[in-house]
Amino acid sequence: MVKAFVLRSYGSPEQLALTDADQPVPAAGEVLVRVRATSVNPYDWHLLRGEPYIARLIPGGLGLRAPGVPILGCDMAGQVEAVGRDVTRFGPGDEVFALLPGGGFAEYVTVPEDLLARKPRNLTYEQAAAVPMAAVTALLGLRDQGRLRPGHKVLVNGASGGVGTFAVQIARALGASVGAVCSAPHADLVRSLGAEDVIDYQTADFTRSGQRYDLILDISGRRPVTACRRVLAAGGTLVLVGGPAGRWLQPAGHVFGSLALAPLAGRRVALTDTVECRQKAQNLSKLAALIEEQKVTPVIDRTYPFADLPAAVRYQEEGHVPGKVVITV
Repeated sequence: MVKAFVLRSYGSPEQLALTDADQPVPAAGEVLVRVRATSVNPYDWHLLRGEPYIARLIPGGLGLRAPGVPILGCDMAGQVEAVGRDVTRFGPGDEVFALLPGGGFAEYVTVPEDLLARKPRNLTYEQAAAVPMAAVTALLGLRDQGRLRPGHKVLVNGASGGVGTFAVQIARALGASVGAVCSAPHADLVRSLGAEDVIDYQTADFTRSGQRYDLILDISGRRPVTACRRVLAAGGTLVLVGGPAGRWLQPAGHVFGSLALAPLAGRRVALTDTVECRQKAQNLSKLAALIEEQKVTPVIDRTYPFADLPAAVRYQEEGHVPGKVVITV
């Protein structure tokens, strides 16, 4: 028997029940991984609470009455235990990490071979588990949706969180100069990651700074697209990652409202959709290369033991966490 935190009904982190389960068996094309670490993302607690409610109405989404994903945890780092038929790239003992649809909040998980990437050699399991969802989101937003080029001037709005701390580093690694928006207590951290100019959102409005950016990666989502337009250069792009959480509609309302207003703003507006990305393993391999070149490193705020996973989710859900919250399994 193995342990897993199972979600049977929507609600608070206390709904995550530590449960005995049969060890999963890899099917053809799958790999059985002994999970060594996982981490918490806003994606997880949206699934936990079933919010925003409107997402329950989307086919293939949260699930109308009961959770569609019984074992949460989209970030995973671990060691290959066994492989199913037709698996050719991995064998027992290999150290791997992955961005999953779920299953990371367990001691073992079966993973399709094409979702797995080799863990960066210079990271611990805990560090590697901090990477997948946040770093892939940052990479997609900057490189793909943002079309970042060397020499571009980038602003990361929400620079001290999980996605933001990766975004500052990735933008620098891709040749951009980086400005950042965060709270004053986290300014030194963000500067240490490579931000050249840091704006305290509590005392200043970045949309009235008089600066011009080729790309704004908007993680915080607290300013309308019409305001962001003031600091976007001609031909610049606003990339939406998220926004303030809400019970009924947000952050979906902010994101899709911003996309609808894009023609009026006269600037390109794009949405980062990490969940639907089909090259998850390839992007993780790209990130692993940047990490091994010491251009990117995970920022971890707290680490919890597996038994305290609900407390880790509760802490992350409170917000204002610098970097990531990680669980050792």
